[in-house]
Amino acid sequence: MRRSSLRWTIPLFLGIQVLLLWLQGVQIHRQNQVLQGLRNDIQTLADSLLSSGPSSGEVEGEQFVPSSFQSTQPPAKDENQMAVLGAQEEQDATAKELQVSRDSGRKAVAEAREAQSKLSWEENARKASEARKIQAASGSWQRWSLWALALVVAALGGRAILRRRG
Repeated sequence: MRRSSLRWTIPLFLGIQVLLLWLQGVQIHRQNQVLQGLRNDIQTLADSLLSSGPSSGEVEGEQFVPSSFQSTQPPAKDENQMAVLGAQEEQDATAKELQVSRDSGRKAVAEAREAQSKLSWEENARKASEARKIQAASGSWQRWSLWALALVVAALGGRAILRRRG
């Protein structure tokens, strides 16, 4: 009788080990999906910060002018006034272009987020329907396996009863 129990114990433990490895794989897969979602969120946030942050050469409304572009001799008074007016107009035009660029960037980010949320809703609906299909398929498989297990237990119990009587 000792040999008979060892014959079934080792395959039973191997089956349990395979089941535990499968469960571990499912958990790792789920964690991987969560991490990929977080990575995508961080990438979107970084892109949005890059598009709305100050551009190079600008710090809170001030612009850096390299020293190579600055003149060494002061221009005449009339030329100085004209240059100041021209520089102010140029700064105003640059500020307007920068504001338009920022607004269009914000609008593009908002549209991209809206499209992504719509896609994620559709993706979540698709995943939910697939999960329901998988659950239904595994549920029927589990029901059949439980019935088969119950039948085997009943047959072994009936066999034991018949052996005791006989």
